[in-house]
Amino acid sequence: MANVIDRYAEEWAKAARTKWRAHAVPASSISPAAIQWAWPGWIALGKLTILAGAGGTGKTTLSIGLIATLTSGGRWPDGTPCSEPRSALIWSSEDDPADTIIPRLIAAGADLDKVHILQGRINDLGETEPFDPAKDADLLADELERIGDVGLIMIDPIVSVVAGDMHRANDVRRALQVLVDLAEKHGCSVLGITHFSKGSAGNNPAERVLGSQAFGALARTVLVAAKQEDSDLRVLARAKSNIAEDSGGCSYSIMETTVRDHITTTVVTWGDTISGSAREILADVERVESEEVSEKEDAEQFLISLLANGQVPVKQIKADAAGAGHAWRTVERAKKSLGIEAVKVGLKEGWVWRFGLEDRQNHSKTATKKSGGLREWHGGLHKRG
Repeated sequence: MANVIDRYAEEWAKAARTKWRAHAVPASSISPAAIQWAWPGWIALGKLTILAGAGGTGKTTLSIGLIATLTSGGRWPDGTPCSEPRSALIWSSEDDPADTIIPRLIAAGADLDKVHILQGRINDLGETEPFDPAKDADLLADELERIGDVGLIMIDPIVSVVAGDMHRANDVRRALQVLVDLAEKHGCSVLGITHFSKGSAGNNPAERVLGSQAFGALARTVLVAAKQEDSDLRVLARAKSNIAEDSGGCSYSIMETTVRDHITTTVVTWGDTISGSAREILADVERVESEEVSEKEDAEQFLISLLANGQVPVKQIKADAAGAGHAWRTVERAKKSLGIEAVKVGLKEGWVWRFGLEDRQNHSKTATKKSGGLREWHGGLHKRG
């Protein structure tokens, strides 16, 4: 009986689709369009952007700083002026509007008339209930229509839009697609805030986003934030972008301040722009990487120091490496990445490893640059205020 029902259901569904067809059009009939930006190169209008980072990096304060720039027509962290001030809409399950969000907006210089905070939904009896971003996308769309000029929706945390399992790609894609469609229709940015996965330091930054990799895959841009331990130094970097350059960053700090009636709050202070990939920028700040990467870089520093004054016999390198606790396989990988030459100098001397003169000088400069880079960034934190 069940098989008969299934067969009829299949035939009915097929009959219902008999007038359907795929809709393919010539590429020549589609007018090309430029990407529209809120923050040029960083946050696009009509697209989903993910901001991820470890706890303590000030992701929400940072995001409120961006909202202040958008609503007040200020300057973005890289100095680019905001060409078109627009409204922003905030939904947060983690911060109270009165004692946390509003004071931060005031401190950042936001136009409070242009910032709208979702505090619930009103049912048909006029009662206020909790707003559920996983189920209330239609109500959110209605608010976007009512406000009219929303340029950015901040959702903290972005995992709250997933009604199913945030570790399952299909559940995440299904949930985020609703937001993506909403953003495209209304020409606004969606900025979703989330955390890094535990124990992910040293991995590809775009893949450190908590939950399914679909979060990073569906987002057009993934921004990452990190903080140096025992320091105020923080960095924001582009880990992924399908629509612009995917490297570079900005330094920033989170400062305590007071607003109005002696209310204590925090505000972001932007520093200098930083060149390099997100992985390089985060590695310099976090100083914690995956075991394999860390061991290889330690071995590289070992070889740079050992060969700084010229060639060294392989037998001596093996002995010194063993004494320093470096696995020979790791030392060989470091040798390859540094471009070290293996040369046989004679029957008695055997094989030696060596840098060319230019390579030796370059590696010495690189080591010096790495050790001094953080001090340079830290010293420039307050240049743009």
